[in-house]
Amino acid sequence: MDAVAEGAVYLDDDAPTQRRVADLLDRMTLAEKAAQLGSVNAEKLLDDDGALDREAAESLLADGMGHLTRIGGEGGLAPADAARVTNELQGILGDTRLGVPAIPHEECLSGYMGPEGTTFPQGIGLASTWDPSLVEAVTGTIRSEMAAIGTAHALSPVLDVTRDLRWGRVEETFGEDPYLVAAMARAYVDGLQGASVEEGISATLKHFVGHSASEGGKNRSTVHLGERELRETHMFPFEAAIRTADAESVMNAYHDVDGIPCASDERLLTDVLRGEWGFDGTVVSDYYSVDFLRAEHGVADSDREAGVTALEAGIDVELPATDCYGDHLVDAVEAGELSEATLDEAVRRVLRMKVEKGLLDDPTVDADAAPRAFGTAEATALTERAARESMVLLENDGLLPLDGSESVAVVGPKADDAQEMLGDYAYPAHYPEEEVEFEATTPLAALRDRLGDDAVAYEEGCTTSGPDADGIDAAVAAAADADVTLAFVGARSAVDFSDPDERDVDNPALPTSGEGSDVTDLGLPGRQPDLLDDLLATDTPTVVVVVSGKPHAIPEVAERAAALVQAWLPGEEGGTGVADVLYGDYNPGGHLPVSMARSVGQIPVHYNRRPNSANESHVYVDSDPLYPFGHGLSYTEFEYGDLRVDTETLDPAGSVEVSVAVENVGDRDGSDVVQLYASAESPDQARPVQELVGFEAVDLAAGETARVTFEVDATQVAYHDRDMALAVHEGPYEFRVGHSAADVVSTARVEVPETKRVPRAGRTYFATTDVERE
Repeated sequence: MDAVAEGAVYLDDDAPTQRRVADLLDRMTLAEKAAQLGSVNAEKLLDDDGALDREAAESLLADGMGHLTRIGGEGGLAPADAARVTNELQGILGDTRLGVPAIPHEECLSGYMGPEGTTFPQGIGLASTWDPSLVEAVTGTIRSEMAAIGTAHALSPVLDVTRDLRWGRVEETFGEDPYLVAAMARAYVDGLQGASVEEGISATLKHFVGHSASEGGKNRSTVHLGERELRETHMFPFEAAIRTADAESVMNAYHDVDGIPCASDERLLTDVLRGEWGFDGTVVSDYYSVDFLRAEHGVADSDREAGVTALEAGIDVELPATDCYGDHLVDAVEAGELSEATLDEAVRRVLRMKVEKGLLDDPTVDADAAPRAFGTAEATALTERAARESMVLLENDGLLPLDGSESVAVVGPKADDAQEMLGDYAYPAHYPEEEVEFEATTPLAALRDRLGDDAVAYEEGCTTSGPDADGIDAAVAAAADADVTLAFVGARSAVDFSDPDERDVDNPALPTSGEGSDVTDLGLPGRQPDLLDDLLATDTPTVVVVVSGKPHAIPEVAERAAALVQAWLPGEEGGTGVADVLYGDYNPGGHLPVSMARSVGQIPVHYNRRPNSANESHVYVDSDPLYPFGHGLSYTEFEYGDLRVDTETLDPAGSVEVSVAVENVGDRDGSDVVQLYASAESPDQARPVQELVGFEAVDLAAGETARVTFEVDATQVAYHDRDMALAVHEGPYEFRVGHSAADVVSTARVEVPETKRVPRAGRTYFATTDVERE
């Protein structure tokens, strides 16, 4: 640190944040300011052995740096080494003229994406729990691991509302409904950011906005969305997470919306995000998306133009490396192409985060203590619990739960491959071509541990992808000799950026789910359909367990299997979770966060389409999905009483209490998700047939009854009028309670007497719930 900085206000940890930031910004040269908006990734800082290349680091960090990109995850460093190298880098930065540390960031969609990080179920599985408190506990564990290695910023969660199941990243999301996505996202942010800014990890809401609605379900393609759908469906979770959880960061999406790339859209990134919603955190670019303005979208002729365009639109920090910011921004200011005031505003936001996170006072951590945050008994128990609760029982003819006396044949490519338990942003799956050491319990291992090695016959049958079917006969023979067949099938998940012209479609490990793995067929890949067809033709009852981030279209399997379980990508204790469900140690309570299509041609099939879309059918298939949103069976049964409202007239500035009695009428303890929907009965525009406005997961002992009460604010049924103003519209509304969006069992009606516009800060995003046991 230069002597000029000694005694400066920005170094006084008792001074207000605003004064510290202003003092520091005032001392910075133009190059030092621009450096705060850049980043550098592990690849440029580490040698081939994972050690710090000090000469390279001192050169790259000479003017300071905004972010350090994935030192632990990309560097492949064990926790102690990740902490040590991060400390060394912060030390180098401390020796620069002003001594300003960087913000280390990592990925953590299903857990810290680095060596030894605990891997939880992928997002779509967590959404299937319909339990925000569980999600908050999961991300609280993630926070402790990431903080131990010096991380201050995380590039999660995903808030994309997914309705095109061809999209490879469906597995990363919380499903098709904006309310459910928002509720899960709020919990994710709360757990990750913790009770204080200084102790928490900044959550990054991504991908802003509409990323999941791309042409053809492809990863970065154009999005065609009207303003109303953009706001009410795709923006809603972001707005809710910012307003209710104070999310500290947002990441732009890759695509363009109606011709305007999100990375250059000032209306989205500044006018809406900051102007309308009051977001005051940092906007970071999706990796390389600033450069894509030139290289992919063609709206910039040079790196400098791309950088200026993105900064002026509202992107504060370029990730994962400084390609279009840095010196390009300096040159642009000096050439009069960029206002220094615009640069200063972004730098001010980055510096404020550094002050608030405590990085400016001490950016280092105890490297020797870092390993103690990993591999804890509490984390293992939590990922096992999350795996169990993410399972969705789709079909059951009474075979499940098994009692342990049956002889069992275990078949399928998902039965004995640890990586098949993990999603695309788990560390091993993100680097599928590298040798990565990790531990995960497979279904086969868990079943043999439970039943004994000799009690379980195993045959792979076929691979997840590719044409090889040589093992199918052996699998069928094993099934014929068993009392029950347990078939584990699904898509392999990974990040795939390979050249389509060079992609080996015969690769037995070809990913068909995950980022860059978009598909045109929702069936099971490879020869798995043939394997199941032969297994289901035997006299042995077959339980099909789908271990996949993809909601596959498998109507024939659903019709013929004795039981069907959607296990998603259940994480490192996924095998244990599956076994617990199959043998009744845990009564499944998961419910679908997406509607499952009968075929790819049926899409879109989400539950809250408008009436003309929901009611119109194709020639060979009706409009009903294979399984509806919210569907999930149990080993017990739940019955609902009449739905009650405390008023029949809903003041547009008020709220209504909606309550229902829920009884476990079976002979097993279990969990149910009570789902509350609302429908505008005579709106002045075409509206969704119904919309989720509340839910509550309730554990009930056999024979127990509880009354679940939802307090629903009138603004929850608001929609945008023809002038795009948000308003609660007069007219009748019906509240519906059901076991799923398609299984409504009770309704109640209220009347809104007048139309009233919703003030900008007057919106309520979530119902509050109360459970009273009787």
